[in-house]
Amino acid sequence: MIDRIYFDNAATTPLEPLVLDAMMPYLTNMFGNPSSIYSYGRESRLAIENARKSVAKDLNTHPSEIFFTSGGTESSNMAINAAIRDLGCKHIITSPIEHHATLHTVENLHNRDGIKLSFVSLLPNGHIDLTSLSSLLENSAEKCLVTLMHANNEIGNILDIYTVGELCKQFNAIFHCDTVQTVGHYPFNLRSTPVHFITGSAHKFHGPKGVGILYINENVKIKPFLLGGTQERNMRAGTENVYGIVGFAKALEIATANYTADSTYIKSLKWYMMEQLNNHITGLHFNGDILGSSLYNLVNVSIPLTEKSEMILFNLDIHNICASGGSACTSGANIGSHVIQAIYNDPNKNAVRFSFSKHNTYKEIDRVITLLKDMI
Repeated sequence: MIDRIYFDNAATTPLEPLVLDAMMPYLTNMFGNPSSIYSYGRESRLAIENARKSVAKDLNTHPSEIFFTSGGTESSNMAINAAIRDLGCKHIITSPIEHHATLHTVENLHNRDGIKLSFVSLLPNGHIDLTSLSSLLENSAEKCLVTLMHANNEIGNILDIYTVGELCKQFNAIFHCDTVQTVGHYPFNLRSTPVHFITGSAHKFHGPKGVGILYINENVKIKPFLLGGTQERNMRAGTENVYGIVGFAKALEIATANYTADSTYIKSLKWYMMEQLNNHITGLHFNGDILGSSLYNLVNVSIPLTEKSEMILFNLDIHNICASGGSACTSGANIGSHVIQAIYNDPNKNAVRFSFSKHNTYKEIDRVITLLKDMI
């Protein structure tokens, strides 16, 4: 049997063995409820607080600003709803190419509660038009929530988080940044970053699924999103996912320590993939700012439509190659990518996203290129 090639690391990543090792005690004999006062509970509570300190250290912030959640979707929902409910925001500014965890949340607030909703313009390469953002902020009569992702999960474009944060400060706006694709992949210094909320999800950087973080700037005071208990310092009710939290911290620790070596290698895979695609396939189009401010682990390419390439993802899967047409969160629905439709909607091309990790190889890329040549 031919080994599978996994080129969809922007969707999820394999669990790091050292992360599993760190989690195992809390899946077995250290099973106490962190809210219990006896020894089993105390050791679980200690594990959570040590994980919080570790995450805060890696993100250069204070432990009191880190809250554990079930993942990026919950974190974004929590931040966006709190900004409207607790922080006086009456106008949401976002972009048409956000993750659906953001888009569906803001659309619900707009349709259900009448919150004003505006979309920034996009530049031809898919970047946010900062002039458009500035104009929307300047002309808003209401307090604004700006919610923009740090790196787009489909095309990889990276937002200038500092410039956007300074614009938000200038106009007294709240800034929520979906950093799910960048936490664990890039260094952060949240003490010097002008942002009120950021999000993270462990499974994007070789941690477990079902655990994430929400960073809440210490100057922001919000009410709980989930009610029913005093967990997470009264901010998120429910018994904590102890082994997941331990796994998050360990995965982030490993990613932070190995950032330079891993990012350099993964970026070389990206450049090699682009080079081979250009050399062997005519008429393709790279989506987003792929040569500029873009994720080092992602290539999104629109490939000419032929009889064989019409069902390109299906045909790749038949040959044990895992890739994506866009966000994994919408792959079950028979709809095109809202991101590609917004920036480069060519009906004669199919968009495919290849995303890499430290476990991928040049040999795997060669095998994929050989197959694509046959298909096209």
